[in-house]
Amino acid sequence: GAYVFRGTPKRTVLILGGFHGDEPKSVLVARRLIDLLYTATDAARGVRWVVVPLVNPDGYAQRRRRNANRVDVNRNFPTKNWAGGSKQSRMYGGPTAASEPETQAVMNIVRRFRPMRIVTLHSIGADRHCNNYDGPGRALALAMRRYNHYPVTASIGYPTPGSFGTWAGGERNIATVTLELPSQHSPKRCWDDNRRALLCVAR
Repeated sequence: GAYVFRGTPKRTVLILGGFHGDEPKSVLVARRLIDLLYTATDAARGVRWVVVPLVNPDGYAQRRRRNANRVDVNRNFPTKNWAGGSKQSRMYGGPTAASEPETQAVMNIVRRFRPMRIVTLHSIGADRHCNNYDGPGRALALAMRRYNHYPVTASIGYPTPGSFGTWAGGERNIATVTLELPSQHSPKRCWDDNRRALLCVAR
């Protein structure tokens, strides 16, 4: 579900975790942010925070990347470059674009709350952690870098057809950052390194 913290609707930020069920650190960091927003009321003042800590609960329960239908939710968005691909692939985009309930739920949240900025939380190995931006998200990625010191990049290094970043940032012109946490770091370090980076999204 979505946690909504009251604030000015025109100043809405959206945080999404758990697109991929085998990236639990993304869920833990989102949940720590929710805890912080409940206790540190000054962090939420004037801004409407919308936080969805777990987009893909079925995948998370199984510790698998894809959802119950074996679709990669982050390749299922109805973008111009959507491509289903092979059902055997870990990045299978589904039988049709936006075929999955998780995809539809995220799209509905974006349409309902109309965020000005979005951060999606993921994790990645091999020291490839970064603030990966789409659309007009470069300034936000640079602002986050001041706190987490992650590299800023417009490309994750491989094609991502049907990704949420392309749908929200590239095609809807919302400042969007995919925050790739280092999978080799502990959940505590991921949170400690990104707490201020996430709070700066509301500025």
